[in-house]
Amino acid sequence: MTNTTVIYTDGSCHTQHKIGAWAAIVFINNKKTVLSGKEMNTTHNRMEILAVLKAIAFVLENNCTNKPLQIITDSQYVVQLKSRQQKLSAKEFFTKKGNVLNNADLIIQLFHYLDILPIEFIKIKAHLKQGDTINYNIEVDKLARHILKNAVDAII
Repeated sequence: MTNTTVIYTDGSCHTQHKIGAWAAIVFINNKKTVLSGKEMNTTHNRMEILAVLKAIAFVLENNCTNKPLQIITDSQYVVQLKSRQQKLSAKEFFTKKGNVLNNADLIIQLFHYLDILPIEFIKIKAHLKQGDTINYNIEVDKLARHILKNAVDAII
């Protein structure tokens, strides 16, 4: 892990109440930092991308951009954004019907980071069982769902 800053991210959302939570675990020089938060009036995809953005912002704030960033996520949506960057940018973040693309504000931020930082996305399966080795994707998933549950319980 020492040649790369490794980041695990996940997001979760209660679609009925539009409450979301995100979590990230960042390893910089093998030091683990846990980040998390909740949002109102949101979606699942928004929480997935927000987790990534918050983790990258943390890396930047701590002046740790001298190593490539490896972002490990179970979000196909987030992973595919990198390959869609040129097309989405060319269309100025509008859909075929002329509407602003969902999450355009966050996608633009992500594309800015992709332009200035060496970022690799790794897609892993969601909700894997814990094995003999530590799976930090399970940890961020549990944290995001725990924050979400507490937020929903607070309004019910």
